Amino acid sequence: MIDTHSKALKINLDPRWYGTFAEIGAGQEVVRWFFRVGGAAGTIAKSISAYDMKVSDAIYGHAGRYVSRGRLQAMLDREFDLDVERLGQERGDNTSFFAFADTVVARSFRGGNECHGWMGIKFQSRVRDEPSQIVMHVRMLDAEASLQQEALGIVGVNLCYGAFFLNHVPEELVESLLDKLSTGRVEIDMLEFRGIEFRNVDNRIMALKLVQLGLSGAAMFGADREVLQPAEVLHNNAVLVERGSFRPTTHVNLDMLECALAKFKEDPAVANKPTLPLMELTMRNLLAGGTEVDRRDFLARAELLAACGMTVLISDYFEYYRLAAYLALRTKERIGIVMGVPSLYELFDERYYAQLPGGTLESFGRLFKNDLKIYIYPLRRSEGDELQTINTFDLKADLKPLYDYLVRRGSFVQLDNFNPKYLPIFSRDVLKRIAGGDESWDEMVPPQVATLIRERGFFGYTKKG
Repeated sequence: MIDTHSKALKINLDPRWYGTFAEIGAGQEVVRWFFRVGGAAGTIAKSISAYDMKVSDAIYGHAGRYVSRGRLQAMLDREFDLDVERLGQERGDNTSFFAFADTVVARSFRGGNECHGWMGIKFQSRVRDEPSQIVMHVRMLDAEASLQQEALGIVGVNLCYGAFFLNHVPEELVESLLDKLSTGRVEIDMLEFRGIEFRNVDNRIMALKLVQLGLSGAAMFGADREVLQPAEVLHNNAVLVERGSFRPTTHVNLDMLECALAKFKEDPAVANKPTLPLMELTMRNLLAGGTEVDRRDFLARAELLAACGMTVLISDYFEYYRLAAYLALRTKERIGIVMGVPSLYELFDERYYAQLPGGTLESFGRLFKNDLKIYIYPLRRSEGDELQTINTFDLKADLKPLYDYLVRRGSFVQLDNFNPKYLPIFSRDVLKRIAGGDESWDEMVPPQVATLIRERGFFGYTKKG
């Protein structure tokens, strides 16, 4: 691991890179490193801190919010274009221009505010090349403003170094972002690569990498395959989450969400408010007991969920109370979770709460403290079996009073608006039929899912003949 001083000095001593640092909100924490180590004249064309909102608007155009992705992009575009315009003729034949920018709110004097910001770099990887860029959203977790500013400076230098020297290995670039820092100081919950240098990068893989490395507890991407900043998407939305393997997405997966969504919107706390349905993949599910994620398998699931128009959350919150806490920090509206009866049994498995001082009781207290509701999809494994619901749910005696109490208070809501013909569908059965060449599997998944599986050979599908 190269320390921050050495990274900044290496950039300064490399004659290829020349550009601008524009920083708003927490001082000029990143550019300070380049001045401090010496040789900055070879790297810095300009350093600017448009700290006042009106000054910033005058330079970069009006923005609804001071700390936003839109403001960051305006800064990157303006400063990069100015460098090329002003310096291109004189030194464009031997210089790769760049613009680094951040717009950040650190801990205020009174405290209590969210400490976060947007950071990015737009750069030419080669002389006269089309620009590429890396944009990310960071949260500063230190309790003191001075420490937050220090962390911001380090992660900014790491970003510049990665862009200049690791752009050909983007996954190593991601791993290097917290060099000389820890996940207890900075969280990166959104990262996007764009431009000619990153034309082969799938940002969904980078989102997965953030969670896998512990740089963030969760990451998100939309049906258009674009990565999203979770807090922005979740803000002021009522949120309904379905957790699953989605391997592949079946009629049952969509029916569960649609049925729960109908009930969710009937809740007076949700009525007439914007609602965000999410499909959640957990790292535990993606790792499936191993240490590495099968990238092709992950992208297959992501593509199928995108074909169904779904927003996807990747999280490292296997315990539902941790997922609920994550969502509650980002929206004040109602949160709902939809699950099947088998997952309800897992929810009451005491092994998962052994690390909590209050055990199972504490986990349920955390889970339901904001009046969260869980919507239960029934289970019937085969035609002659009894329909399993919250009324037939069987628990050991010492947990039954807790369960009965939660049912009485309305924490569990039975879904009775389901489609009975979908009940016998299970993902593992679909996978078995795909692998075995039994074409009846396509009746168990939505048409767009079947089409993609056939066209791209997902999950081992091979065409007959």
